[in-house]
Amino acid sequence: MSLLAQLNSAITTGAIEVVDLTAPLSASTPILQLPEPFANTIPFGLEEISRYDERGPRWYWNNIHTGEHTGTHLDVPVHWVSGKDGHDVSEVPLRTLVAPAVVLDASARAAEDPDYLLSIEDIREWERVNGPLPDGGWLLYRTGWDARSHDQEAFLNNDENGPHTPGVSGECARWLAEEAPITGFGVETVGTDAGQALALEPAFPCHELLLGAGKHGLTQLRNLASLPATGSLLVVSPLPIVGGSGSPARVYALVERV
Repeated sequence: MSLLAQLNSAITTGAIEVVDLTAPLSASTPILQLPEPFANTIPFGLEEISRYDERGPRWYWNNIHTGEHTGTHLDVPVHWVSGKDGHDVSEVPLRTLVAPAVVLDASARAAEDPDYLLSIEDIREWERVNGPLPDGGWLLYRTGWDARSHDQEAFLNNDENGPHTPGVSGECARWLAEEAPITGFGVETVGTDAGQALALEPAFPCHELLLGAGKHGLTQLRNLASLPATGSLLVVSPLPIVGGSGSPARVYALVERV
């Protein structure tokens, strides 16, 4: 039996489970809200073209209206000024889009402190238990924030001081960008940076440093609790938008269940 036939058989029998990590995309999908004077993306929307009527008697279809960075989506280097000479979303290497993934679970810490910042020591402790981060793979950061994704107010968690969501320290983001072997970093929150990341050094360190290093981000993931700490194969399927700084994406993982 060929390797692909073995893979198909394993999926069919349930020996390999396909776990959907994608938030459904609708008008109620939470979106990032930047303060004035910065411009914001639009919510996702459908514009009906025809639906089995005089506009088209046997077909239903829509125009879609959305931003590149809406819902579960991929960030690529040109999204940030530090990566402006890097590749766009149509040029992401396929080896990045199908790659091993590991999960670091900080959900207990984030439940106690919504501003919790992942540290280098957190990753070192994870590596002591689970082994090294995957070369050319993804680090997925579980915070339990996907439980809030049905409600924009709870998801963004704003108060008079701005949004409060977990993220990564500046020092850790630099280490992930410059020393870690990963190709990308994925989160359950609205962006890869913490809600209070403007106050970090540098500001918005995941965007500034990881994208500047030619790496990638994934946001608004779900169901990371269903993945093991190691051993998953991640599949990311963005639209290949020429010149695009990112794209909504269907993201799922293949997980052995034997």
